[in-house]
Amino acid sequence: MPLFHTCGPNEAMVVSGCCLPKPLLVPGGRVFVWPGVQMIQRISLNTMTLQIQSDHVYTQLGVAISVTGIAQVKIQGQNEEMLQAACQQFLGKTENEIRKIAQETLEGHQRAIMGNMTVEEIYKDRKKFSKAVFEVASSDLVNMGISVVSYTLKDIRDEERYLKALGMSRTAQVKKDARIGEAEARRDATIREAQAEEQRMASRYANDIEIAKAQRDFELKKAAYDQEVQTKKAQSDLAYELQAAKTKQKIKEEEIQINVIERSQQIQIQEQEIARRERELDSGIRKPAEAEKYRLERLAEANKNRIVLEANAEAEAIQMKGEAEAFAIEAKAKAEAEQMVKKADAWKEYQDAAKVDMILEILPRLAAEVAAPMSQVKKLTMVSVGKGEVGVSKLTGEVLQVMQDLPRAVENMTGVNISSKHISNPRRI
Repeated sequence: MPLFHTCGPNEAMVVSGCCLPKPLLVPGGRVFVWPGVQMIQRISLNTMTLQIQSDHVYTQLGVAISVTGIAQVKIQGQNEEMLQAACQQFLGKTENEIRKIAQETLEGHQRAIMGNMTVEEIYKDRKKFSKAVFEVASSDLVNMGISVVSYTLKDIRDEERYLKALGMSRTAQVKKDARIGEAEARRDATIREAQAEEQRMASRYANDIEIAKAQRDFELKKAAYDQEVQTKKAQSDLAYELQAAKTKQKIKEEEIQINVIERSQQIQIQEQEIARRERELDSGIRKPAEAEKYRLERLAEANKNRIVLEANAEAEAIQMKGEAEAFAIEAKAKAEAEQMVKKADAWKEYQDAAKVDMILEILPRLAAEVAAPMSQVKKLTMVSVGKGEVGVSKLTGEVLQVMQDLPRAVENMTGVNISSKHISNPRRI
């Protein structure tokens, strides 16, 4: 026995048994089943077509009729509650048994709806009847897990020829309406003929009125045209006189134009005479003046060129002088550099003695520089506090004190103690 079971979308599997608190519902799919401890059952989900036949059922007014309806029903597999209810109701039953139960239920509801409606209502409003049966049957079959897909009223008949009588009554009514309609049509035709004749006469009278209006308009327009012709004729006569006056005026204007032309020619002659005299003036006065102007311009340009050349020569001289001075400075610098080199070599040879000798050479100048500010003082006031020297000796002592502190300063700057050095040249000491 296989462990896996499958089914199509039109079928549902129900697994029950060990390890399952409630049956497992599988609509269209596969499921694993333990052989011997679990059981699998199947239920069809196919749509079932039912023909609901209700014969000789009395309607609300006591008329017996027979009705045939067509219903489409199926077990709902998408709703788990409905599928579970269907399993409780129909599991283990064949499709025919399920079909029979649904058909009897629908037939009972169809009979109930027929008893609550009249024949006319069922006959004339089949949609209302079908809707009532569908709603009532659906609410009942849903508890069984069955859904009503559709319901349609197929046929209505009776054995008492009640429906035929309704048709005959309706036929008679239609015939009566036809005769009435024919009479009303003849009446309307007569009325319309009279109205058409009235309209024709009204049109004729209106046409005569329009003809009279046209005649009147013609006479009025003819009179207006005659008046216009007379006016045009009078205007033509006046236009002739006006044209004659204009012609005379034009002749006068031509004469004036001739005089203007003569005057213009005289003016041109005078202008030519003026131009001739201007040419004489140019040849006699303006040309010599322009020649003199040109000569002066040439002289000024030559003078400018001379000044430029002199300036260039002076610049070159200055440049050459600067180059000579630069060469002299360079030569002097080279000589001083050689002197410094030789002096540095001598200092290397004599070492500390050279340094001491140089310092002793500048000591007199240093003392002079220390005392120089005092030589510029015009008036000096000295105040004594009762201790030490007073007067000029005090001032001299200050200068000597600065000189005494100098060796210590030199030692701090150069590391040479000039007080302890033995100088070979006693003249400088």
